[in-house]
Amino acid sequence: MLSDVMEDYLKTIYTLQEDSDDPVATSEIADELDVTPPTVTSMVEKLEERGLVEREKYKGVELTTEGETVALEVLRHHRLLEAYLNEHLDYCWSEVHEEADRLEHHISEEFERRVADALDDPEIDPHGDPIPSADLSPIEADDTTPLSDHETGDRVVVARVNDRDEEELRYLDEAGIVPGTELEIADVAPFGMVTVQVDDGGQSLPESVARSIRVRAVVEEVA
Repeated sequence: MLSDVMEDYLKTIYTLQEDSDDPVATSEIADELDVTPPTVTSMVEKLEERGLVEREKYKGVELTTEGETVALEVLRHHRLLEAYLNEHLDYCWSEVHEEADRLEHHISEEFERRVADALDDPEIDPHGDPIPSADLSPIEADDTTPLSDHETGDRVVVARVNDRDEEELRYLDEAGIVPGTELEIADVAPFGMVTVQVDDGGQSLPESVARSIRVRAVVEEVA
């Protein structure tokens, strides 16, 4: 049996690996989990002893096949719970992350199956993040890019938003910037502010927020 903390580490390493093919640095893990680097080093050693991660000195950490399977299972629990809380228990999308964090380690496979059935086996959670399949296949890389990478005049559709910051999620919800929303980049200021046009008017976003929003380019239909 793995502890909740061990599962949290594996889930965190997996999500950090999604953004890069490189090994994950212990400093990245420490920042994500809000712990000290020595704490991360100690836990990584334990995970390595169990065959769940591989560590290369001065380069970072990667999940083994077994470690990846555990991470995908925890992620599936987490994202299904977020979807269930949002759709059936009227939780706001800014509230579901912490609740799912508390519950993800403790549900049975039967409970997971029933939640998936109740939701008609969804592919994404309320924030647009992909839900791992029941067979725990690795999540395929998507074609999204950060909103901050786009230029004035670009038209994009919101695909995913970061689920960690409640205040940021509340702001985006009020602004109507949710998965599926079409945006046009109205202005990119030299100091990093990105202004987008949505149905209710213009919204200016700090570069850090724009970087956390993943989008897809709008494909123009050929007449």
